Amino acid sequence: MTRQTSFQTPAGGPGALERCGSLQGYGSGLRSLKNKTFSRGDLSTFGAEQELQHDGTAAASDMQREVEDAVVSAERGAGAHSNLMRDILDISSPLNDAAAALVDDSFLRCFKTLPDEPWNWNIYLYPLWAVGVVVRNCILFPLRLIILLLGFLVFVAGFAAVGAVVKGHRKQQAERRLVQFLCQVFVVSWTGVIRYHGPRPVPAPGRVWVANHSSMIDFAVLGAYSPFAAIMQLHPGWVGMLQRRYLSALGCLWFNRTEAKDRTLVARRMREHVHDPNSTPLLIFPEGTCVNNEYVVMFKRGAFDLDATVCPIAIKYNKIFVDAFWNSKRQSFSAHLVKLMCSWALVCDVWFLEPQSRRPEETAQQFAERVQRMIADKARLRVAPWDGYLKYYNLGDKHPDLIEKQRRVYSDAIKAFADPQPAARGGGSKGGK
Repeated sequence: MTRQTSFQTPAGGPGALERCGSLQGYGSGLRSLKNKTFSRGDLSTFGAEQELQHDGTAAASDMQREVEDAVVSAERGAGAHSNLMRDILDISSPLNDAAAALVDDSFLRCFKTLPDEPWNWNIYLYPLWAVGVVVRNCILFPLRLIILLLGFLVFVAGFAAVGAVVKGHRKQQAERRLVQFLCQVFVVSWTGVIRYHGPRPVPAPGRVWVANHSSMIDFAVLGAYSPFAAIMQLHPGWVGMLQRRYLSALGCLWFNRTEAKDRTLVARRMREHVHDPNSTPLLIFPEGTCVNNEYVVMFKRGAFDLDATVCPIAIKYNKIFVDAFWNSKRQSFSAHLVKLMCSWALVCDVWFLEPQSRRPEETAQQFAERVQRMIADKARLRVAPWDGYLKYYNLGDKHPDLIEKQRRVYSDAIKAFADPQPAARGGGSKGGK
């Protein structure tokens, strides 16, 4: 059994590397630490497994310092008895880092916002562009904002009235319709031109819907057509209030991607929801993060290991007026909504594809890859074999001391050949005399 963990252990000095043979090879490039998997034996060697169970924060900090020291010791030991020719020829570690950097570059393409193509570059196009800016920001945006606020007030009032008057199954049905109405209000506030292809989803036990993911507005785009319960990251601010107060009525499941306990609880509740005949259709975004609608990254297998029929949904945004991709690292969701409301229109195609069942010879991961390919082909997306969660991991940000230590190792190695020992120089001059 293995577990993926951060690179952290209690202080024990360079001897820790000798105590664990599976940790040899750290010197083959620091970027390889990004995907390093530690077994229980590795953790127990560092004395960390038991501490992680009781004091995860303290043990994590200690583990980080221990493994960083082990990495530096390995690199120093590798060059302790070498010569100049060997150091020049043995470039496996820098090459490994360089290859990892190229992989990171291809990975980050999945999350880059495409720049807008300028079209106001001559004397007769510029006035048209200026008129468009005024119309979109001074006329359309205020009207759309008024529609959104009025629609939200109607939704809140209706939700409160339903909660006070209606009971039982009728209450659940009314709340579903109200959430669908709110999604339609959001789509109208973007002047959404959404074309739906395929049959409307029908609630049924033993079914789960999966879709590619570009923004939180995906939920509104799909919810305007048919109400869904979704599995989402719990957000702060007004979005979190909306999630907890209103969307939870649909049976939506919230989690924090950094909390292992949340993921375990959601996995159990997800299985219960799928097989409940009275539940709202469950929508899952198996990529686990927003991608720029040019690529589709690896699907997590959890949605495909529920003993349920999987109904794929392909979403493709037309970027002629606005790019619907939400880069959460650079822009808040509120700013993202403002950008959509200041555009001419949001144009999108949604395909509800043929339901798929897991074949007897397939593993859950193979089933996920087959559905991923179906969605990519229909939406004209390129498949990228990377785990989307890696975009939240940066070696330089999480281990700045480790990067600096590696630089010192390289610096010391260069100085050893470029600047001979003073004692050696002194002895040589004395012998010459």
